[in-house]
Amino acid sequence: MNFTRFEHLNVACQDIDVTRNFYQTLFPDWYVRAEGSNNGDRWIHLGNDQFYLALNDCAGQKRVHQIYENIGISHVGFVIQDGEAMQKLLDKNGIEYYTMSVPETRYRIYVTDPDGNEIELVEYQPDYALK
Repeated sequence: MNFTRFEHLNVACQDIDVTRNFYQTLFPDWYVRAEGSNNGDRWIHLGNDQFYLALNDCAGQKRVHQIYENIGISHVGFVIQDGEAMQKLLDKNGIEYYTMSVPETRYRIYVTDPDGNEIELVEYQPDYALK
């Protein structure tokens, strides 16, 4: 009852600029909403008017969570408008991906960001009620 919307994800980055460039390649309409530093470590809020990624510069730290092998978030899903166009964008930029299919989606595209986080890009079927 109190929930109004999903606002942000906080992401630790090996190289904050590389991660920002990756997400701006996937979502060219995203912009830097805010940025600064905390105790010398850079942070960037990258997104749109509804949602953002809070990117944190954590150079030198190691990833300890392995997706689908440990307890924790295995992937984050983003709804996209055009799966075919997204695949062309990924191919053009040399970004590796794999796909899966289920009846309610036209496209389910999975990519891994520079920090090892898996992202699902979903285009739903036009008649799917919960799109």
